[in-house]
Amino acid sequence: MISFITKKAKYLFPGYFALVMATGALSIGSYMLGYSLFSTILLVINTVAYCVLWVLTIIRILFYFQNIIHDVTHHMKGPGFFTLVAGTSVYGSQLIIVGHSHLMSQALWVFAIILWVIIMYTFFTAVTIRKEKPTIEEGINGAWLIASVATQSVSILGTLLSPYMNGQAREAVLFFTLAMYFLGCMLYLNIITLIFYRFTFVKFKFEALTPPYWINMGAVAITTLAGSTLILHAELWQLLNQITPFLKGFTLFFWITGTWWIPLLFILMIWRHVINQHPISYEPQYWGMAFPLAMYMTSTYQFSKAVEVEFLMFVPHVMFYIAIAAWLFGFIGLFRRLWMEWKGEIYL
Repeated sequence: MISFITKKAKYLFPGYFALVMATGALSIGSYMLGYSLFSTILLVINTVAYCVLWVLTIIRILFYFQNIIHDVTHHMKGPGFFTLVAGTSVYGSQLIIVGHSHLMSQALWVFAIILWVIIMYTFFTAVTIRKEKPTIEEGINGAWLIASVATQSVSILGTLLSPYMNGQAREAVLFFTLAMYFLGCMLYLNIITLIFYRFTFVKFKFEALTPPYWINMGAVAITTLAGSTLILHAELWQLLNQITPFLKGFTLFFWITGTWWIPLLFILMIWRHVINQHPISYEPQYWGMAFPLAMYMTSTYQFSKAVEVEFLMFVPHVMFYIAIAAWLFGFIGLFRRLWMEWKGEIYL
């Protein structure tokens, strides 16, 4: 048992906290749609998942720190560490919305900010100064956009916490979350340009179309949620109230962008799995697909409320079933993989 746990820690996929992100987003969206029991069950599952992943991460830090350093400074593996930030923030938001508890969320928010600073500047410094760099084909994929996702997740959790603060503390928090929102927008626009260039001007093999490319959509979905959350809290700060018309337009821009990505990504999935017959199987990166689907559902619900466009409400109700199907496939696949690893049928 101890050997199994240490091996899991040693080779832990850096982006595994996307499991927490996907479960949290689905739980929050389910709660908003009125499925409170289901959302509470997901909260319990997410609490266990968050704790287990942190136990494995701490073991890895204590005993396999060189592996951490190698991964966080790697062009392909490094972006996965941003899921630690996003997972912590999404779980904190889940505790507020579903669990109706903000005290633990305050600690998680501070923790997420510390993680954000460490991972953001470690990763981007490392990939900037390294002497030998990969080509754009080898060095970038949709996982890079988790940097934007992490930034927006910090913005959302801070905005949700702002009603529990008073006076200048509340204004300072809202100023910070507004700044993080725009910073997340900047990161998305910069990174998606490189990814779009790779899509259209660099040879693209179907094997390279891994699940994290769904974060092309997921990053703008959470950006939509961050903007909508700020709009819905605009009455708490004069500046937010003054720029609400701009926020509505900018958030609409990102919601439309996310919506545009969905058909293209489904078409590319057909190209990969139907035309080229690439097998569909569970892998840790799969949560990079489950999260965007759940986040699009949740963000569309909040966006509809923020801009008072009621006819969009049918979208989250449809996406709810798609997001559940994606999450269940991943959840069952995870336990099947763990069982096979435990029995020694596949290698860690």
